[in-house]
Amino acid sequence: QVQLVESGGGLVQPGGSLRLSCTASGFAFSSYAMTWSRQAPGKEREPIARITRGSLAMDYSDSVRGRFTISRDNAKNMVYLQMNSLKTDDTGVYYCSTGDSKYMGQGTQVTVSS
Repeated sequence: QVQLVESGGGLVQPGGSLRLSCTASGFAFSSYAMTWSRQAPGKEREPIARITRGSLAMDYSDSVRGRFTISRDNAKNMVYLQMNSLKTDDTGVYYCSTGDSKYMGQGTQVTVSS
């Protein structure tokens, strides 16, 4: 059974940090690029960070570049998103998925508010 389970979301003040984790199981994790996306209230889901299978390349959306860092551990079947200097606009549900969107988790809520 394929599963992607996100964790680490929560409430944080502007300027704060959070680290999201995504645990994968049931498929060949190391064979897939992985993506973090988010859906802000009232908006469509948008990809924000992507990492290749062997962590050789990472891409970021303009909205998070320089503040967020994606990483992965293929030995643990996990992908991470370190989020620094959080802004209120970063509020939303964060999802991890395979790069081709074949598999996606249920999401974790991140709320940035004072």
